[in-house]
Amino acid sequence: MPDLRLADLEVKCAYLERTVLELSDVLWKQQKELDALKEAYRGIKDRLATDPGIVDASRNDRPPHY
Repeated sequence: MPDLRLADLEVKCAYLERTVLELSDVLWKQQKELDALKEAYRGIKDRLATDPGIVDASRNDRPPHY
């Protein structure tokens, strides 16, 4: 009987180890994606700061035919 309980615990431990590794991989991938999104956001933010006419067309000069 104790051998069966020990075997059950070993199986559960193996499943838990696999789950932890899978979760770690998912977390690593999410962190990479988050870092890429942060970098893209910074780039867009910097671009908008240097050229506000991208969003607000009223800041651009109108063409002479208006």
